[in-house]
Amino acid sequence: MDAHRSWFGSFGPLSLRQPYRALGPQFFSDQAPEGLPDPVLQLVSDDTARLLGLQPPDAQSATDWAAVFSGSRVDPACPPIATVYAGHQFGNWAGRLGDGRAHLLGLATTPDASQNCGYAAWEIQLKGAGRTPYSRFGDGRAVLRSSIREFLCSEAMWHLGVPTTRALCLVGSTLPVMRERPETAAVVARLAPSFVRFGHFEHFSHSGDHAALQRLVDWSLPLLVPGSDAAVSGGDAAMCLLTAAVDRTARLVAHWQALGFIHGVLNTDNMSILGWTLDYGPFAFMDAFDPSHTPNTTDHLGRYAWGRQPAVARWNLLALAHALEPLIEDAERARDAVESFGPCFTAVLSDTWQRKLGLDTVEPGDDALADDWLRLLASHRADWTLSWRLLADVAFDPDAPPPPRLAAQFAADPA
Repeated sequence: MDAHRSWFGSFGPLSLRQPYRALGPQFFSDQAPEGLPDPVLQLVSDDTARLLGLQPPDAQSATDWAAVFSGSRVDPACPPIATVYAGHQFGNWAGRLGDGRAHLLGLATTPDASQNCGYAAWEIQLKGAGRTPYSRFGDGRAVLRSSIREFLCSEAMWHLGVPTTRALCLVGSTLPVMRERPETAAVVARLAPSFVRFGHFEHFSHSGDHAALQRLVDWSLPLLVPGSDAAVSGGDAAMCLLTAAVDRTARLVAHWQALGFIHGVLNTDNMSILGWTLDYGPFAFMDAFDPSHTPNTTDHLGRYAWGRQPAVARWNLLALAHALEPLIEDAERARDAVESFGPCFTAVLSDTWQRKLGLDTVEPGDDALADDWLRLLASHRADWTLSWRLLADVAFDPDAPPPPRLAAQFAADPA
């Protein structure tokens, strides 16, 4: 085993690099994770491990997995970093933010680029491994409860066909962490082709570093538009990136709405430039259907409720467009690009309703039928997932009574 691979331990090769450093020192801070005392590997996604060419751990290698993916052991040839970004939170400018409890271990090349979206390399990020220069008043930690939720939900979302960061593994510890009550610490190791957010672009735009903003655009564009011409630069590159981000975000939010998924903290610093689901904080899947429901107990005005997610996503895209205006030099052109969000979102969601309703052909009145169904669900606060699923039990005979389990969702008026 060569020197570069020996740090990883007994369970297989993992060669990391930090190409993000090439963007310049203003993009990141060197920051070693604090790790966890006595780390214990508790959950592993075998599917995600295969993206990196890793075999699922056995009893011998689990100790090495726990050390590496808690941040207790790092690659000396590839020091971890934390990246800087800014953002709008609840519609207000929050200024500089950054990876307050996330450490980027590096980029790993996949042995099989045909897996999962065809990306040839994946960034590995640890969430909860300690403080960084961007932690502000936080402790840089994540607790076991929320870490389990992120691990399970991100993997579930992927297998439901929703673009999302992947969870590689979860490492626990007896380290106490104080929240509303004492809890224990945990670290989630998660993967994405890039963890660049809308807020990264906002940071360099609002700070006036337009040369850095251009470098970030040029860095990110090939990830959104694979095979994009290297000759595309300046305002054309920024417009190309914005247009791709609008399309991807519209499709993502349509996926969310169809599943009854509520992100809960849809700030610009939680929006992936790839149009992937990022940061599972106070998320929820809808139970009793209420378009105004939000799982975020601090969201007193319901800004991030299910019914408002499309509008908020469009608002966030306008913030991204504004951040890119110094490169595009035409504010109207940038805003016009965002206007494609609505038609794309509507088309994708309409197609999804067609399939969920079991309609084989597109006919006039289909959208009205879907709207009537949603109003019916809301007025009865019917269970979102069960009600859609139980439509499969409805007989073709229009005179037949509704299936009992479906009728139970509309007890006040089963007919």
